[in-house]
Amino acid sequence: MAEAGKLRVLVVDDAALVRMYYREALEGAGYEVAEALNGLEALEKLTERPADLLIVDINMPQMDGLSFLKVLRRQPLETASTPAVVVSTEAKPQDVEAALEAGANFYLVKPVQAERLVEYVELICGEAA
Repeated sequence: MAEAGKLRVLVVDDAALVRMYYREALEGAGYEVAEALNGLEALEKLTERPADLLIVDINMPQMDGLSFLKVLRRQPLETASTPAVVVSTEAKPQDVEAALEAGANFYLVKPVQAERLVEYVELICGEAA
């Protein structure tokens, strides 16, 4: 868990602008935010410090989001069960199905409004009003 009672969200996306957008929305809602550029970096960050929630893109270099979730879910660590929201431009039913099979808990299609993202995070983290 994050310091001082703040829940920690790890945003995994190769686009700096997307990470900044999510960071502003989530920090504005009271969450602590960490960032990773791809699945490999996310796995490394999670071994250093767990997160309470993951927001994961699919299309990234080195290790895409689906591969990241598959590897993470096989880990014998507490972080293996961290809830994950996949947020992607891919919008076909088979994309959603593949993400859920890889270990995603929810799937949102980009672009996502900041308010909607925060709503999902609050619901998943049990903080909805």
